[in-house]
Amino acid sequence: MNQTSNSLFDRLKTACGEDWRAYTGHGFVRQLAAGSLPETAFRYYLGQDYLFLIHFARAYALAAYKTTNLAEMRAAVASVHGILNVEMALHIEYCQDWDLDETAMAALPEAKATMAYTRFVLESGMAGDSLDLYTALAPCVIGYGEIGAALAADPATVMENNPYASWIEMYAGAEYQEVAAGAVAQLDRLAEQRLTPARFDALARTFRQATQLEADFWQMGLTQAP
Repeated sequence: MNQTSNSLFDRLKTACGEDWRAYTGHGFVRQLAAGSLPETAFRYYLGQDYLFLIHFARAYALAAYKTTNLAEMRAAVASVHGILNVEMALHIEYCQDWDLDETAMAALPEAKATMAYTRFVLESGMAGDSLDLYTALAPCVIGYGEIGAALAADPATVMENNPYASWIEMYAGAEYQEVAAGAVAQLDRLAEQRLTPARFDALARTFRQATQLEADFWQMGLTQAP
């Protein structure tokens, strides 16, 4: 994923560097790279990630509602379609390899970390505009691309006989890297219309909180906390 150093995403990431490093270098991520993550922890994470995707679709539906710009509206609706009709199906198919089916995942109670981040994203969008909403989404959408690319490029990452190698390859792959790069570009397009110098600090707070909540999501998977 190529980023320009003056992108809004890069500026936000720099503004909360310590939190960003704690998220992207979390123990859950390090154990994925080493292949040492307990499989029960990964299954728990996958089940919660299914519930997470449902709320992500709601967030993009909210993005369509929050704008009167037809191009933005079409992009948001395309994201809803992609999550509900493509990404969810791929996630379900992937989870089947881990003995998880859709019926079982749909019946799972939401973990507190799942509720915290998804509701934060929705609240950010409802209280603000689409720039606030996409800023709250960025640590997940763009962050997973950065994590996948970093793990794939790191010679210390174990790929042979690593049960999580396919997860790493998925987020390091060209298809997801394109999604992440598109999210970086979307933030910049919105910034051109809505960002003022006075507003940056508020966006950085949103980004920092979302990053912290993403780290909590990893921790939830690691400890299998309800």
